[in-house]
Amino acid sequence: MSNRVFIFDTTLRDGEQSPGYSMTLNEKLQMAEMLDKMGVDIIEAGFPAASRGDYDAVYKVSQQCKSAIVAGLCRALHKDIDAVIQATGPAQRKRIHTFISTSALHMKHKLQLEPARVLEMIKESVAYARQHCDDVEWSAEDATRTEHDFLCKAVETAIAAGARTVNIPDTVGYSVPEEYGKIIAMLKNRVPNIDKAIISTHCHNDLGLAVANSIAGVNNGARQIECTINGIGERAGNASMEEVVMAFRTRPDILPYDTGVISELIMPASRLLSQITGFSVQPNKAVVGANAFAHESGIHQDGMLKNASTYEIMTPESVGRDKSDLVLGKHSGRNAFRTKLQSLGLNLTEDDLNAAFERFKDFADRKKKVSDDDLVVIATSKDGIPKERIRFIALGVKSGSFGPQEAELELEVDGEIKKAKATGKGPVDACFKAMRVLVRHDDAVLANYELKALTQGSDAKGEVNIKLSEHGHAFNGIGIDSDVIVASCRAYIDALNRLLAGRNVVPAKAKA
Repeated sequence: MSNRVFIFDTTLRDGEQSPGYSMTLNEKLQMAEMLDKMGVDIIEAGFPAASRGDYDAVYKVSQQCKSAIVAGLCRALHKDIDAVIQATGPAQRKRIHTFISTSALHMKHKLQLEPARVLEMIKESVAYARQHCDDVEWSAEDATRTEHDFLCKAVETAIAAGARTVNIPDTVGYSVPEEYGKIIAMLKNRVPNIDKAIISTHCHNDLGLAVANSIAGVNNGARQIECTINGIGERAGNASMEEVVMAFRTRPDILPYDTGVISELIMPASRLLSQITGFSVQPNKAVVGANAFAHESGIHQDGMLKNASTYEIMTPESVGRDKSDLVLGKHSGRNAFRTKLQSLGLNLTEDDLNAAFERFKDFADRKKKVSDDDLVVIATSKDGIPKERIRFIALGVKSGSFGPQEAELELEVDGEIKKAKATGKGPVDACFKAMRVLVRHDDAVLANYELKALTQGSDAKGEVNIKLSEHGHAFNGIGIDSDVIVASCRAYIDALNRLLAGRNVVPAKAKA
């Protein structure tokens, strides 16, 4: 049996069904172009019969795609199949993907059909699709909760009718690896014409086992994995493409399979999807999370500095990332601290380094993030501890569509309470102008402003990230509050405190 595993990406179809993940036509085309460039074998571009938008997306992706097979999903109905035939018309290589439920639960309550009728519909739909396309895939929805004898009959019927690929979905993420692997092995052993089709996996992540189940399926004879970028999809999502691909690439000793995916494009694809949908991946997400190649523990950092393979099983470059990140925090060790200072151009004597390291530990215990600017101050300033010269006290704003937006800001600057009023093009602009009245930093420019919601609902907490740039030096600040205007002020103050510590800018006297 060939060890080539085909990657069937359903980011544009199953992935887009995630709440809040809908994409515009242009966004789908951007994502499809990336998937095609990555070397994905099959791109499931949508469900043409579901909506005009889905139809148009499949049609346009079919026109654009250069190497991947373009698939469209359809129920076991002639009108659905016709929609896929028409939508994939421009594709150089196309696939009709038709499905029907096979579990007793779904047949009784969803389809309200007898098993015999379901078998008839499998035969009719696959045969009809095959008349119009050589590449037909058939899926047994809720396969892992289907009675085994009936699943075997259904798979045999689909293959006899012309299906070249038979998909065995764990539709509700119910199965576990040992069980799922046995289902694939059972089909290999019991279905007489199984050699005429490729077995595919389509595993959902409701129990966090989608990737493990997919690999178990491959180990037992499946040769196609249906997956998505960042693991997006219905409910808890699908098997993550990046995790599957890198599992095979990292462990060829026990997983001797090849996907043909260009792994160096994994991170660019992940970032593109996050940019398109507005949803970032969780920091500890495997392969593509912000912390996947980040190390704060002193023991880990020391090992990384000596040999990266001590704590990394793959290189960041292999998935399209720039480098590993040694994050300095309260768990960091002296060796990492020294190396980081040297990268900033600071070579301290052993005595000065020891003193600076103690100051760093004290500072790191009080701050979640230690920036490069903080480190410079810790290593070179007289007392070595960056001070918060500015503290937020209170804020009042006037906003809306009537009249100029105003802000009345109260701060503590070097121990003195000061107030200022300002107007601006919006309440945030007014707040920042009031800040410039209270604290002189005329040469500093607001280089970046980002706002994102940390929680859901109208009372969601907002996180604001700000970058102030002065004379070529950047100073970052973060602010969190349920009031985004307050969060913006706190972020600006955080950045300004770093700027003052790093450049020794003197606060101005408050204007009346």
